[in-house]
Amino acid sequence: MVPLEAPAAGSAAPLDGAAARKQRALARRKAFSLFVKAKEVPVAARCAAGGEGVRWRCCRQGFEELSGIHRHVALQHGGDVGQRAAAEGSPVDPAGSADGTQGRCRGAPEVAWALPDTSRVGHDDLTSKVGEVLLYYCYCEVKDPEELCAWQKALCQHLHLTGKVRVASEGINGTVGGSKAATNLYIEAVLSHPLFKDILCQEDFKSSAGGAHCFTDLRVGVFKEIVPMGIDPKIVSYKETGIHLSPQEFHKEVEHYLSQASLGQSDTILLDCRNFYESKIGHFQGCLAPDIRKFSYFPSYVDENLKLFKDKRVLMYCTGGIRCERGSAYLRSKAVCREVYQLKGGIHKYLEEFPDGFYRGKLFVFDDRYAICSNEDIISACRYCGALWDQYKLCSSQHCRQLVLACPSCRNKGLTACCPVCQEKELKLTSRASRQIPKEECDCTRRRLRVPIEDVSQTTLVAGKN
Repeated sequence: MVPLEAPAAGSAAPLDGAAARKQRALARRKAFSLFVKAKEVPVAARCAAGGEGVRWRCCRQGFEELSGIHRHVALQHGGDVGQRAAAEGSPVDPAGSADGTQGRCRGAPEVAWALPDTSRVGHDDLTSKVGEVLLYYCYCEVKDPEELCAWQKALCQHLHLTGKVRVASEGINGTVGGSKAATNLYIEAVLSHPLFKDILCQEDFKSSAGGAHCFTDLRVGVFKEIVPMGIDPKIVSYKETGIHLSPQEFHKEVEHYLSQASLGQSDTILLDCRNFYESKIGHFQGCLAPDIRKFSYFPSYVDENLKLFKDKRVLMYCTGGIRCERGSAYLRSKAVCREVYQLKGGIHKYLEEFPDGFYRGKLFVFDDRYAICSNEDIISACRYCGALWDQYKLCSSQHCRQLVLACPSCRNKGLTACCPVCQEKELKLTSRASRQIPKEECDCTRRRLRVPIEDVSQTTLVAGKN
């Protein structure tokens, strides 16, 4: 393990507070722009081929779009940019000067926790496109979230990882992608960190086939919550969570629930804590899947449907387990359920042991893959023709943020938007000159009921037949 460099003896003390962060950001942006500028192909060389063609060259690759060279530099040359910024004499974070990252994290000498020694790992192995995506979280008390954030940035850039990491005073939540060699080193580094070495273990990391290409960039930041539920962690704490069930225990509970529900005798609710677009392409048989768009709506869903949960045993699940931690704590705080249980490790861990169990369809993931598969079932349909289809694409309308299920046949007919309004907007936009389109809330999202109220008399019967 190699430590991050601390500021040299006799150097000026780093600026503190917002002014220092602003100065570091400006220095880094300048260094980034200069690096990109240096990769420009001379106009004469471009025109020699009879057109604009390639405008930038780097690492034996050609780039025609500014977004392409920007992404390449951000992912592959963060260290070079950081060194250039440091050479200008700017007060760059210790984390930034070592790994080239810069964001909403304050750098400090204390952030110099060990980084893995990669000298014995070949560059090709470390940056291989064949790898995996890790998913993990840890609820624990973090006294200095910004310091942990800076270390995570340094660690990820050091290992050429992309992804998203949220840090808060209540813990850490991460999903990162990279080569197998890089993710192994990442796990080792996290497990050896003083904050996590007595809490996390190897089994707490969920993995699936993928790599750095599954994310557009690396985003590490400090937030109030490591999963956005919209409730102050001091009011609803992870320490008040439900009872954790292993995948084997959860499987047995679901089996018993389904047998009882088929007879109309169940006192249990199998509750999916995810968003509607996640449960649409895959869920446990017999579940109740709230038709909500964000996890921050979950508390309101519980409040509006308290009668549904009265005197019930609740079996909760989500992708990796993190949403159930505080989701179950919130449900328990209402004191209406008889018992609240949650699936430890989430669907990810369940599918490792029961790939052909009670979970059917695909598992939605928050990266460019959108979903991973463990069985052959397709439980969703094309929104246009109704044919079985479960592969999401972004709405083709540039102003929209929504995902759409449109089969190849319908896409070939030009049906590529999430709703007729977006389809019409897309046609209008494509007829105009090319320009950047600001994102806005989709019309069909605005019309969507924010929090559904369930029919208590029908819920168990319907859930048992899913």
